[in-house]
Amino acid sequence: MHNNNPIAVRSILLILLAAFASSLHADTRADDLFGDWSLQLDSATPAWMSVRQTDGQPEVRFRLYVGSDGPHPDVSLLQNTLRFTLKQNRNAAGRTSVEANLVDGQLQGAVFTSDGNGTVIRDPFRGIRIPPLPDTPPDLSAVRFGEPIALFNGHDLTGWRPHESDKKNGWSVQDGVLTNTTPKTDFSATGAYANLRTIETFADFRLHIEFLIESDRNSGIYLRGMYEAQVVDRDSRMQGIQGPGAIFGQIEPTENAGLPGGQWQTYDLTLVDRHITVVLNGTKVIDNQPLTGPTAGAVFTNPAAPGPIYLQGDHTSVRYRNISLAPVHRD
Repeated sequence: MHNNNPIAVRSILLILLAAFASSLHADTRADDLFGDWSLQLDSATPAWMSVRQTDGQPEVRFRLYVGSDGPHPDVSLLQNTLRFTLKQNRNAAGRTSVEANLVDGQLQGAVFTSDGNGTVIRDPFRGIRIPPLPDTPPDLSAVRFGEPIALFNGHDLTGWRPHESDKKNGWSVQDGVLTNTTPKTDFSATGAYANLRTIETFADFRLHIEFLIESDRNSGIYLRGMYEAQVVDRDSRMQGIQGPGAIFGQIEPTENAGLPGGQWQTYDLTLVDRHITVVLNGTKVIDNQPLTGPTAGAVFTNPAAPGPIYLQGDHTSVRYRNISLAPVHRD
């Protein structure tokens, strides 16, 4: 049947045009979700999200503190709303999902955690967009570094504080050495003892730090509270992308330049424009490589902001000395 009523035809056209405009608006808002985000949760749990398009479909990486960053399953991106399920440990009893959307150009959302018994906890967040990585690595020969600043005075914990106020503090100074003493011997992700951080925060820099880790023990040095340089001995069970000289879980060293457990080792770590150079015991094992996001256990997730030097204390016992930092001078 043909409808020759001009008013009815015009009404139908207006409805179709409005729907088309709405779909264009939705596509634009959906596109705005793509990119990297530093998330601020009400619970203060460190979190980070990256949304990309792969083979025409959205791919989401999302990390809550020490958890896997994915990619995560069950991704749905409709209009300006993103939903997905967090990949979890196979022994996890409940289920965690995430919903995020844009409101007036601002990212907001929530993490929903089910305990498996019908109780769901909602943890709201807001997001800060992270600028894209530079297209090319920095020319380190043109970077000007300032005079090194001693971060540890060899006498006390001046300039440092425990990161967690509700955990045991195993940090002290013994014979001029910054020492973490804990009973823990396993490699599990967290523990009852506090991590340690500098009170001051830093932008780009070159860090010199020496460590002594016993055999089959584990610690880590986080640059700006975001990127972990792994601290294990040469013969650790953790090798490759999780081994000596690695940026944990993200960049594998070109070789194992570690020393046996119980010996002092040296890191020289250069962080400029979200690119990392790692020299372990005098051997360059990572050369000016890009850092695509925070590593597991990061407590800061915004690379556009300064962050502390942060030492793992919730793992095993470890010792540090001769800690100095040369900041980058910007014109």
